[in-house]
Amino acid sequence: MGPDIDAIERLDDGVEILTRGDRPDVLIMAVGAMARLGLDVAARLADQGIGATVVDPRWVVPVPRSIIGLAAEHRLVVTIEDGIRVGGIGTRVRQDLRASDIDTPVTELGLPDDFIGHASRSEIFEAAGLTAPTIARDVTAMVLGSKIPVARRESQPAPAPVRGQQQ
Repeated sequence: MGPDIDAIERLDDGVEILTRGDRPDVLIMAVGAMARLGLDVAARLADQGIGATVVDPRWVVPVPRSIIGLAAEHRLVVTIEDGIRVGGIGTRVRQDLRASDIDTPVTELGLPDDFIGHASRSEIFEAAGLTAPTIARDVTAMVLGSKIPVARRESQPAPAPVRGQQQ
């Protein structure tokens, strides 16, 4: 696991901002033990000129309101969790963004909804593509527009929410 990660900011609803890139390209929502991986991905993205904000929510359901606001400010949202991605937090974030009329693309990263053979945690993550090099490579392709979901263009701001945001 490693030592605790100090937040650079704690928002009113408890969401901890672990780092902010120099540009609002990618919002990485790294849940719990995945925070260190999120920071590693952000550093790799920075090396490619892509700004990433990494947040670790205090809870995941309901989705904290600040996550919705931060997602609207970014071009792409990436959720990283160590649970099954089908029906996971990424799915919930996507639903809550849609309910708030925010069209920021979301990619959900987690374990597959399959039988996972016995292996170490790192071997399981490697097989699932949950490594910093793999995630950074894929996110870079999304920002450049060569992998789905494609990040919004920089000149394309998110529309202001019209309907009430989920509580």
